Amino acid sequence: MTEMQPHAHSHADHDHAAHDEAGCRHAHDHRAHAAEALARAERVCRERGLRLTPIRAKALEALHADHRPVGAYDLADRISPAGGRRLAPISIYRALDFLVEQGFVHRLSSRNAYVACLHGHGAGEVVAFLICEACGGVDEDSSPAMKLAVTAMTQSRHFAPSHQVVEIVGRCEHCRTAQP
Repeated sequence: MTEMQPHAHSHADHDHAAHDEAGCRHAHDHRAHAAEALARAERVCRERGLRLTPIRAKALEALHADHRPVGAYDLADRISPAGGRRLAPISIYRALDFLVEQGFVHRLSSRNAYVACLHGHGAGEVVAFLICEACGGVDEDSSPAMKLAVTAMTQSRHFAPSHQVVEIVGRCEHCRTAQP
């Protein structure tokens, strides 16, 4: 599907050479877009008459700090006050549900984890996730052609999807070509 290129955020296009403490460049890109994504989330919430609470904002910021899927309990550890009580799981799940409903975050069912959305996909848009089984990196992509294909498939079977996510597991270009 070469038509998927316009919306692609390519993990393979970046220098992914170092999986050290600083993280790969892809992770850096997520962190670099965090401020922009938070500003967009605040604007969208204002426009919709919703509130981006401090917990929601911290969760979104923490998800943008990592390009790998993050589980709710790990997220609770990351955003809880240092040396204080860990936030209650129900608070984390409520924040994540809100962020998913508003399109700021995606849930990866196969991983039972969450990733920040860099693109601000519209409602009903089909999103594909390319999940590297070696490094754990996740890239997202969408295209009109993919939406048409999924829509045709669901309509031909008289199926009404509640959300449309495609998860593709394999190896990113860097991990496929890296020296052992």
